[in-house]
Amino acid sequence: MSTGQYTIDDIASAIGGTTIAGNGQTIIKTLLIDSRKLSGTEHVIFFAIKGERHDGHIYIEELLNSGVTSFIVSQKPENSALLEKGNFILVEDTLAALQLLSAKHRAKFQAPVIGITGSNGKTITKEWLYQLLREDKNIVRSPKSFNSQVGVPLSVWQMNSNHELAIFEAGISKPDEMFNLEKVIKPTIGLFTNLGLPHDENFDNHQQKAKEKLKLFVHTEYLLYCRDYLVLDEAIRQSNNLKNTKFITWSKKTRADLQIGRITKGAHETEIQGVCKNTFIRIVIPFTDEASIENAINCWLVMLHLGYENEKIAERIKFLSPVAMRLELKEGINHCSVINDSYNSDLGSLQIALDFLEQQKQHPKKTIILSDILQSGKDVESLYTEVAELLQKKKVDRLIGIGEAISSQAEKFRIDKSFYNSTQDFLEKYDHSIFNNEVILLKGARMFGFEDINKVLQQKTHETVLEIDLNALVNNLNYYKSQLLPTTKVMGMVKAFSYGSGSHEIANVLQFQRIDYLAVAYADEGIELRKSGITVPIMVMNPEVQSYDSMIHYNLEPEIFNMRVFELFAEAVKRNTASLEKPFPIHIKLDTGMHRLGFQKNELNELMIRIKNNQNLSIRSVFSHLAASDAPEFDSFSRQQIQLFRQMSEQITSFFNYKILRHILNSAGISRFPDAQFDMVRLGIGLYGIGVNESEQHKLMNVSTLKSSISQINQIPAGESIGYNRAEIAQKDLTIATIPIGYADGLSRKHGNRKGKLIVAGQEAPIVGNVCMDMCMIDITNIHCKEGDEVIVFGNEYPIDEFAKVMETIPYEVLTSVSRRVKRVYYQE
Repeated sequence: MSTGQYTIDDIASAIGGTTIAGNGQTIIKTLLIDSRKLSGTEHVIFFAIKGERHDGHIYIEELLNSGVTSFIVSQKPENSALLEKGNFILVEDTLAALQLLSAKHRAKFQAPVIGITGSNGKTITKEWLYQLLREDKNIVRSPKSFNSQVGVPLSVWQMNSNHELAIFEAGISKPDEMFNLEKVIKPTIGLFTNLGLPHDENFDNHQQKAKEKLKLFVHTEYLLYCRDYLVLDEAIRQSNNLKNTKFITWSKKTRADLQIGRITKGAHETEIQGVCKNTFIRIVIPFTDEASIENAINCWLVMLHLGYENEKIAERIKFLSPVAMRLELKEGINHCSVINDSYNSDLGSLQIALDFLEQQKQHPKKTIILSDILQSGKDVESLYTEVAELLQKKKVDRLIGIGEAISSQAEKFRIDKSFYNSTQDFLEKYDHSIFNNEVILLKGARMFGFEDINKVLQQKTHETVLEIDLNALVNNLNYYKSQLLPTTKVMGMVKAFSYGSGSHEIANVLQFQRIDYLAVAYADEGIELRKSGITVPIMVMNPEVQSYDSMIHYNLEPEIFNMRVFELFAEAVKRNTASLEKPFPIHIKLDTGMHRLGFQKNELNELMIRIKNNQNLSIRSVFSHLAASDAPEFDSFSRQQIQLFRQMSEQITSFFNYKILRHILNSAGISRFPDAQFDMVRLGIGLYGIGVNESEQHKLMNVSTLKSSISQINQIPAGESIGYNRAEIAQKDLTIATIPIGYADGLSRKHGNRKGKLIVAGQEAPIVGNVCMDMCMIDITNIHCKEGDEVIVFGNEYPIDEFAKVMETIPYEVLTSVSRRVKRVYYQE
């Protein structure tokens, strides 16, 4: 993240660090905390931040080789020769140094700063305030939802003397975090959006959470909030830290500066009436959901406080546009992938979108369709010079520019390029054959209507989709990592199309998160991943004889579970020795009680001797499988398995003079048998949001949401039948809806005849009659909905474990049963 400009000496002085090597006059403009997101090496300084499961210091040599020369560290490099290659500032705590540097940077500017916190709505409220105020002011704001301990200092670092207003959001997940963020943001105006459930698990109660969040406003002149959150209102009025703060409030229920009256919802808009300073005022917003209404009222209050006439507010607020909270990845035409980020276009969000584009390894070519960037605060030449440098650093192969401003700067871009004056101009000249086997990023300001481009680039499929939340996937990965020792490696299970979630898309994310290993069921799954740019080690759990040569070619490591497989694979390796630079790694499966696959204890001596005598093979890991890790009633058996595995694996590892990894725990085992982590664990269903018990489930996030839409609504008179075999006879007049999902998509026939349900408008709608191959019917009597409305099959509103119970099965089967014809859509913030 770049904007500030300091020398190494300036930075060392600001953070109280000691320059232990390098040139103190080196200019620094960009702060880097993630080596994977390096977009340029000039004027960059890397903060080697330590966490529970990561240590930035281990990437210093890699970054030096990439061209980065400046580092802030909390320990000297083990290889002292590295000190001769760069500038190093030594501090006690690198995260604290990052926050302190940004705080010193913030102190240089006098522009008003709006600080936003709350349980929900922070990012949308911030983006809407930007939409409402950008005509009048040059605004700097947090990119996307950069509101964490590292996100806030990176956001504030963007401030410069040209900015007339700053809007930063701050979020916390446990006590004592907000104190650090307040020192960085130093808001002059505070906005507390609401107080709700998120992150409750780390606070004693709502009162404590409210008090912690209010620490953002201890030096704020004005604090704006809704009085209807009674716990929040009481905490504010009792706080000794807010004695000098003026409160500006709104309420639907009690006396406030903005008294909300009637709220009238229409089909696509909502009228909100209020009274402020004894004057009746009203606004109309283009949304009808409760969250948007609350966010809009918060924005209304801020604008009234800033002195805007209500006529001007009402004129602007009726044109609020949706905020794309996440990037969307879909299958596109001609074997392409399409990333849709077509709701806004600014440099901060462009950087984030390009980082996501860079993660995609499944295609050889990367294309961006980019609109004019509006209200950047920079002159046109400087702006597009910066954009051109960014595209080049991110190795984008082709630019399609749309808009008069970007077209006028065509000469700045030194990559394959074409330009169009408008979206309509592009679509009129569009030829689908110009795209083939590439990743296409759509990045456009709302006014350019890139939704129309998205429609023509998407692969045409039916209306049922499986949405995959990649942020939730990463959250779950990090949760399980937090349960492990720092030295314990993680193998991510991506077999069976990643439990139905998609192969290379999930593997890309796990590779970016530096997963240690991946595991697939069959070789063709691994080959697909290799062809999609996945380079991390991959274990194949069911290697078939006919695939051995291909496995060796693609460096896929087999599970060896009996002597026959060992001998056949050893012969294959011998045939391919000319292509091998070192012994080929194999994984030895031990049978400790599952009795499915694996070597018995009496077979180990012969196996060890054969491997030791074979110069072409080496053991990468030894592992086994717990039969009942999620069942407390079988814990004694699980412990017997673990003890037997310990004995058998030690027999093998002691026989060889190189490191051999050991692993036996699956997702449930990680939580229930923490003393059996050995060297690695295998993370499967937990990665996809399924916990071993209720307590763990609360700490995981749902990854997969299966949804469809209403194709048709019919009125069924009493006595009429519904579906095949007249399985349901209406006992009264019914309203039913036909949904385009059936057993060919993964909706089991067991859900039929009112045993199962779908969710429509937040309400349960029983499935009536038999489930058809491609469709089903639901009873929507007394549910207010229309054709085209969304229908949830399973997801947050209807947890997958409850859905599975109707099928008398487990979530594993549900996820892997979702047909490949159901389009997968991937989201990332």
